[in-house]
Amino acid sequence: MRFQFITDYRGSLSRSRICRLMGVTDRGLRAWKRRPPSLRQRRDLILLAHIREQHRLCLGSYGRPRMTEELKALGLQVGQRRVGRLMRQNNITVVRTRKFKRTTDSHHTFNIAPNLLKQDFSASAPNQKWAGDITYVWTREGWVYLAVILDLYSRRVIGWATGDRLKQDLALRALNMALALRKPPPGCIQHTDRGSQYCAHEYQKLLLKHQLLPSMSGKGNCFDNSAVESFFKSLKAELIWRRHWQTRRDIEIAIFEYINGFYNPRRRHSTLGSDESPNDFGKNH
Repeated sequence: MRFQFITDYRGSLSRSRICRLMGVTDRGLRAWKRRPPSLRQRRDLILLAHIREQHRLCLGSYGRPRMTEELKALGLQVGQRRVGRLMRQNNITVVRTRKFKRTTDSHHTFNIAPNLLKQDFSASAPNQKWAGDITYVWTREGWVYLAVILDLYSRRVIGWATGDRLKQDLALRALNMALALRKPPPGCIQHTDRGSQYCAHEYQKLLLKHQLLPSMSGKGNCFDNSAVESFFKSLKAELIWRRHWQTRRDIEIAIFEYINGFYNPRRRHSTLGSDESPNDFGKNH
């Protein structure tokens, strides 16, 4: 331990002086440096290679607990303390940046649906409760708007659409994708905020046609739709805020790859209890 400490923290001190201060010999230090790695060190190097690879695959979004679960899923017998030590020693950290900000255009004359969820985002089966919302991303070509719909049972993104204008068509395309993918039974709750895109007649007619129950958040209460807010926060922290986007096409491709290549099939979701990805949770429960 003293030899390792000397190697890591000697600073500007000469080797002979630091050896005297630590009560070891210069010869012993040289012999320690020439010694081949121990079995534990070799195993740590192998584990570190797996950690680096998973850190890359998870877009730098996993801390110690989720990283440990990911490694266990690969068949590695590891504990959180060991994983945390290797991540700390090798400066492998979770990449987080700015906070999330959202706006909703609720200044309209359309009818407002009651809040059927009342912040209860749990569901016992697929297609019982859906939640949708819209966010935006800046590129050098201008804004890109993203509408998504999540199934609250597995938190899987089941419908999404992008566009350069914040119009009703954006929300309709996301809803149509979810309807085509899931074909929900009558009585499925579709929860959104009070935005004009969701209150508009065409959107409400589509819900009525498929016998979905509209539900809307309270005025100015972001907690009423926190499940989708959480998804947007992850999307922006793990993808959008990490680079400057040149074109709308660039961000549209990146969002497609994030949803279908990482979030739905791979990203471990602590809210699910089992810490599985949305796709795995849907298959296993």
